Amino acid sequence: MAVIGVLALQGDFEKHAIIVQKLGFEARLVKDAKSLKQCERLIIPGGESTTFLKLIDRLNLRDELKTFGKTKPVFGTCAGLIILADKVENDSFDTLGLIDISVSRNAYGRQIDSFCDTVKLGFDKDNTFEAFFIRAPKILECHGSVKPLAYHNDDIVMAANGNILVASFHPELTDDLRIHDFFLNHFS
Repeated sequence: MAVIGVLALQGDFEKHAIIVQKLGFEARLVKDAKSLKQCERLIIPGGESTTFLKLIDRLNLRDELKTFGKTKPVFGTCAGLIILADKVENDSFDTLGLIDISVSRNAYGRQIDSFCDTVKLGFDKDNTFEAFFIRAPKILECHGSVKPLAYHNDDIVMAANGNILVASFHPELTDDLRIHDFFLNHFS
């Protein structure tokens, strides 16, 4: 059984772990390099991206996460997307830079502006998904070979390149497991 890591420094990591188990995989909460090395894939949940990056540096996980993402699949949601992005337009912190996209933090507004709406998936026959956007980042541009995979109106809200999958919304907050299933069964 494949071991799927869920970065458990902050955010909604427990809900991701529950979905991983529902889909028949072993979920392992990752808080250090030793537990990361035992995983075959990794999910970086939503949370607060600046705090995430400070904790990653405090725990000396930056190089380990970069190395992991260059060789194994990683799925970042919301703040996880920001951490994986190559460029953040409205902040100067140093991300992991594992996917060549430009993003804007909190582009859909503040916490009070959070919403749920339908997004169109480009990889599924039943091509709509009810997605929760909470202080969500917006993908401004995809560069190189990054492929858009889902849209909210005209905005790209999910994209992939090689081993890296990102979504600006929170798929762990619904009972619809298709996004996690897509990551676990198409990224290896």
